[in-house]
Amino acid sequence: MKIFPAIDLKDGQCVRLKLGDMEQATVFNDSPANQAKTFENQGFEYLHVVDLNGAFAGQSVNGTAVEAILAAVDFPVQLGGGIRAIEHIENWLDKGLARVILGTVALNDPELVKIAAKKFPNKIAVGIDARGGKVAVEGWAKTSELSVIEMAKRFEGAGVGAIIYTDIDRDGVLAGINWQSTLELAQAVSIPVIASGGLASMDDIKIMTKPEMQILEGAISGRALYDGRIDVKEALAMIKGICA
Repeated sequence: MKIFPAIDLKDGQCVRLKLGDMEQATVFNDSPANQAKTFENQGFEYLHVVDLNGAFAGQSVNGTAVEAILAAVDFPVQLGGGIRAIEHIENWLDKGLARVILGTVALNDPELVKIAAKKFPNKIAVGIDARGGKVAVEGWAKTSELSVIEMAKRFEGAGVGAIIYTDIDRDGVLAGINWQSTLELAQAVSIPVIASGGLASMDDIKIMTKPEMQILEGAISGRALYDGRIDVKEALAMIKGICA
C-alpha cells in the first residue's frame, strides 16, 4: 500500500484542477521539479505525474517539466497524459520513467496497450477515468458507453502493471475517494488497482489501513497534500505500519 503524491502539469506549472476542468486550475508551484523533490524529501516512495495539456492535445506537451522532475529525484515516477504511441512509450521509459500510464489509447486501441505491456512488463499502467461509472477520455472531455469494469477486464493477463482508477466527479473537490467503486473494480480483476480522485483528509488515510483495502496498490493524493489537510509524517507512518 502506497500514497502516491500527484503533480498535474499545465503550461509548465504544478496545478490542481476541480472536477477535471482546465478552466478551474489552481497553481501550487511554478517549479514541478522542486515540488517533486519536496515530496521525495517528505518520505514518499513513488510519484504520480499527469501532463494535462498532453491529455487534451494527444501528445506530450510538458515534456521539459517532466524531464526536470526526473533529473531532480531518485524515486520512481509514473506519467500519464497524451502518450498514445509505442514510440512515445519507449521514449519516456528510456528517459527514466518507471511506468507509463495509458488512458485514451487504452479505450481506442487496446491492442497497442497489450503490445506495450508485453514489450515492457509491469511498466504499463492503464488509466481509467470515470464519470457516472462510464469511462471518460481525451482529458475527461468525452464520456464513452463502456463501464469501468468492462474496460479493465480487457487487459486481464496482458502484463499491465496497474490500473489507476479516477472518479472524476470527486477529483479536486476533497469529497473523499469513491472507495466502494474502487474496491468493486479491484475485486473484479487481478491487476493491481490504484485509487484516485478526491482523497480528502486523514479519514481517507485511516480507511486505507483497513484490512479489506489491502487489495489495493495504493491511492493518489493531490489537493489534500497541497492544502495541508493531510499530515504527511502521520499518514506515512500509518501506511508503513500496516506494511511492516
